[in-house]
Amino acid sequence: MSAVPSPALEETPQRISPRHRINVPLDLIVLRSGVPENLPARCTDISEGGVGAVVAGELATGQQVAVELRLPNVGVPVRARALVRYQSRLRCGLEFVGLTVEQREMVRYWVYRSVSRSADSKDLKEAKNGEPSTTAAPVAAAELAAAPRRRVRIVRRGFYGLIACMLALAGLGWWQWQRSWNDLEKRGPVAESRLRVSPETMEKRIVTKTEPIYPEAARTAGTAGLVVLDAVIAQDGSVERLRPVSGPDLLVQSATEAVRSWKFEPYLSSGKAVAVETTIAVEFRLN
Repeated sequence: MSAVPSPALEETPQRISPRHRINVPLDLIVLRSGVPENLPARCTDISEGGVGAVVAGELATGQQVAVELRLPNVGVPVRARALVRYQSRLRCGLEFVGLTVEQREMVRYWVYRSVSRSADSKDLKEAKNGEPSTTAAPVAAAELAAAPRRRVRIVRRGFYGLIACMLALAGLGWWQWQRSWNDLEKRGPVAESRLRVSPETMEKRIVTKTEPIYPEAARTAGTAGLVVLDAVIAQDGSVERLRPVSGPDLLVQSATEAVRSWKFEPYLSSGKAVAVETTIAVEFRLN
């Protein structure tokens, strides 16, 4: 029974998580002397941590902006605050601030779909070249041709109702966006989001580690497995906050109580101890 690292993003000084190429319009709003200004922009890559963009305007490192973009095949736009991390000519990097769980799931969903489509395209290309495919064989063309085609008929009244609903949702989204921007103006500058450090790196910095107690109920039921926790490590190396991500319910509480007492060597950024986020995995084995 030991803590083991779970698959995670590689630690880099500039990038919290890997980015994926995308080419969609990006609405960017920046405050200039208290007046919101829209800058034409285009998103070139995206991750859970931020976006890369080409912006037709001047931005300053550390400046706070508001962004909105629509991911392909995702109906709801992503609206968030962001900090300018760098700008070189027209290219800049924006880090999300306060991204909600729902918005992160939207980005993860798009990344999953994008990676899946790339794999399917690769397999299709290999099949055309006579190479073996790593995924299930595509449906035969004859079967597709024989499949009955359904024609969707929309009556005029239903069509107008659909348009009305879409306009209502668009208006609601615009109102929420305006309210978010007003909140942004009231809050002013925000603190930078915490660094996310890989589990492998934080495991090497463990100073004090308490092994979890195997719950008797779980042992009797033959329950084993991996408990994954999202953790915030404070500047002094203590565990500030834990949030269960996955794992058997019978094991989560024991793992949480044990990890809460762990102590880490403070993580340094630019020579200064900072609080960081990481992922901790605790494995329970019956033998």
